Amino acid sequence: MSIQIPRSQTSSPDESSVVSPRRYSLLDLLQPLLLLAPAGIWLLLLLVLPTLLIVELSLVPGIRPGDVVIPRGIDNYIRILDPLYLRVLGRSLFFAVSTTIICLLLGFPIAYWLAQMAPKRWQNLLLIAFVLPLWTSSLLRCYAWITILRPTGLLNTVLTSLGLPSLDVLNSTFAVIIGMTYSLLPYMVLILYASLEKLDRRLLEAAADLGAHPAQAFWKVTVPQTFTAIAVGSFLVFISGLGDFINPELLGGASSMTVARLIYNQFLGATQNWGFGSALSTILILAVSIAIALIIKFGGATPTR
Repeated sequence: MSIQIPRSQTSSPDESSVVSPRRYSLLDLLQPLLLLAPAGIWLLLLLVLPTLLIVELSLVPGIRPGDVVIPRGIDNYIRILDPLYLRVLGRSLFFAVSTTIICLLLGFPIAYWLAQMAPKRWQNLLLIAFVLPLWTSSLLRCYAWITILRPTGLLNTVLTSLGLPSLDVLNSTFAVIIGMTYSLLPYMVLILYASLEKLDRRLLEAAADLGAHPAQAFWKVTVPQTFTAIAVGSFLVFISGLGDFINPELLGGASSMTVARLIYNQFLGATQNWGFGSALSTILILAVSIAIALIIKFGGATPTR
């Protein structure tokens, strides 16, 4: 007597587990594009197109409002190599680098104390109190420093009352660095605080048990764990300091010309040289883009322990 086995039972396991490939419809392909369309159009109109326009204007030497835009070469970029403008670029880099270093040296101890040593019930309140100046206008903060640093200001009043000589700080490089540090320090502290709050203290205890000095434990344990925050905070302060306009303009005086002030003069000042201003803007955009690329690179890095 023969027995007929159903076909489904004779099929191999591999054949039964095969899943037919999904067919994507046109709506499935367009759905991500539709979701990205609002942000993409916004970036295209307010970022990409203006940047391309600036690059185009930078290739037109001596263009003024109302002139026909006809790109003719890189004369504006060659003009940047003039020693006068190179000194302006160097001064801008000096302000940005100095502010970054000072913010890191001041911000790391503050962030460490807020994250690890401050009482837990007061932690959030202290953090809010520290970033409270960010709630006011940067222009108001700058005028407050003018009130403090001017010859008849609060600083010299206190020094005179103590019998000390007065200081001529306003309209100097030192005043610019003070203002930029005060404006950008909260950003550094916030970034470092977010990383130091997650610091694994068990590694510090293990380093102490193995005989490491506090300085050795700091460089071998704390810094590697917070290296990403240090890099991101430093690049953020550097980018902001490189394009700062208010502090050099109000606190530095005529001797503290920076790239941002020079660009302003080319567009809205007496010179009205939009081509040269666009070339300076392109160089500044390129420098900021490089810094952002470094943030992306180091921001996602996993430090070794």
